[in-house]
Amino acid sequence: MATMDDGTRTTFLGEVKSAVSTRAALLVIGVLGLMAAFITSYTGAFHHPKPTDVPLAVVAPAQVSGELVRKLDQLPGSPLAPRAVPSEAAAVHQIENREIDAALIVEVSGSTDRLLVASGGGASLSQAVEAVVGAAEKAQQRTVRTVDVAPAAHGDGRSLSSFYLVVGWCVGGYLCAAILAISAGARPSNGQRAVIRLAVLALYAIAAGLVGAIIVGPVLDALPGSLFGLWGLGALTVFAVGATTLAFQGMLGIIGIGLAILVIVVLGNPSAGGAYPYPLLPPFWRAIGPALPPGAGTWAARSLAYFRGNAMTGPLLVLSAWAAGGALLTLTLAVFRSRREGSGGRPRRRARPTGRPPAPTD
Repeated sequence: MATMDDGTRTTFLGEVKSAVSTRAALLVIGVLGLMAAFITSYTGAFHHPKPTDVPLAVVAPAQVSGELVRKLDQLPGSPLAPRAVPSEAAAVHQIENREIDAALIVEVSGSTDRLLVASGGGASLSQAVEAVVGAAEKAQQRTVRTVDVAPAAHGDGRSLSSFYLVVGWCVGGYLCAAILAISAGARPSNGQRAVIRLAVLALYAIAAGLVGAIIVGPVLDALPGSLFGLWGLGALTVFAVGATTLAFQGMLGIIGIGLAILVIVVLGNPSAGGAYPYPLLPPFWRAIGPALPPGAGTWAARSLAYFRGNAMTGPLLVLSAWAAGGALLTLTLAVFRSRREGSGGRPRRRARPTGRPPAPTD
């Protein structure tokens, strides 16, 4: 039993109810669920990476090309998706355009073939393809020599800098939106305030994109490529994530921050193709990754750094869709809420009694 300030006593259960409100308890349960989802998502995506249907070009004489493609396509577990390509130049072109991940060049004059890979697109994927093709070649009493046609930069260990850069931008995006909500209410009260929040977010996104590009470029020399290209990508990524978070907050209030973390962190990060590119991920994560901001941003950052900016149209459209959709939904919800409250749709709070007697009237 505990004694209250007014001298009355309350039970321990009463103390618990007083210390932890029902809303707080529900939020704690929600956090527990979010933690469980985090562990499940990351462990599910990363615990058993294996190559599946990795696009592979095969350059070989016509008399052996078809049979070789058939054998590679029938490997147990379907690790490769081979296709015949007429020349080495065509295979390199497809690698640079990110249409394929590797190419096997058959040397008819000897017993050693060449495997062209691009570790800038993900060192773990290049190593997995090298292991699969090496085993297949060994079974045919041949050897293979690996040639990296798009190697990761010296300061970009295992080609992870692009992924971590995008993760940092995403964190900045939803934290900025969360701070705007905490400081002045999760749901903006009218369209004008929603516009102001989006404008502040846009300015922040421009600054965050520049800071990230400078850190991985001139400061750490981790990523090659255009500074201005990375800056623009960073600004778009930050704004897309921030606008999405503002939209979620407009729908659900403070709980919307948790939904943003679920989409961006719990689902988006492990499916982004960072630590393990898409062909190494399980089907679920491989399917959702390209449609979420972390995956689109990571792919685009690697394209800028190692593939001359090729194959970026799809990822940029994905990021633009999240940015435009988040901004539009944020504005729509704010205007709707303002009109609803203005029309009396939400009852006003009654003034609390002060305990003072009414003033005398004449």
